Amino acid sequence: MPLKSEEWFKQADYDIKTAEYLFSGRKYIYSVFFCHLALEKAIKGLYQKRLDKIPPKVHNLVFLIEKIGLELPEDLFQWVFTLNRASIPTRYPERLKKNE
Repeated sequence: MPLKSEEWFKQADYDIKTAEYLFSGRKYIYSVFFCHLALEKAIKGLYQKRLDKIPPKVHNLVFLIEKIGLELPEDLFQWVFTLNRASIPTRYPERLKKNE
């Protein structure tokens, strides 16, 4: 059964709290990962709410934002763009040492 938009938002809230906890414990790589995950879930919640369709199984925040036609101020869009790129190394263990 697909998630409803409210469930996406609920999970996004849980994930951002996890990111804050990891950040406070100086686990920065994992904090970035959970920030990305939280934002991805929030955007997918908006996707489902606006388009009444199940969001695609992608992790690209910029792609999702463009698909739902979300207008962001330039500075916020640049922040999302940076987070989108920064999250990629957190998915690959061989890159972990480079980012500590």
